[in-house]
Amino acid sequence: MSDIQEKIQEEVEQARAVCDVSGSNSAECAAAWDAVEELQAEASHQRQNKPKNSLEQYCDDNPEAAECRVYDD
Repeated sequence: MSDIQEKIQEEVEQARAVCDVSGSNSAECAAAWDAVEELQAEASHQRQNKPKNSLEQYCDDNPEAAECRVYDD
């Protein structure tokens, strides 16, 4: 599990604990879940910006190569 996924899991557990103690309609509960959402958004952003692997880079440079052909069904 990646570091950010572990942090998300920790924040989810913390948010559940806060909501159990303070109630699900409290400001503390809402703030705890906001922290979870921010981490999830960051994880999504990191996935979108991941570097290309060697095949993806090769295909960007050589789209006509046999390895890079895409067939429509």
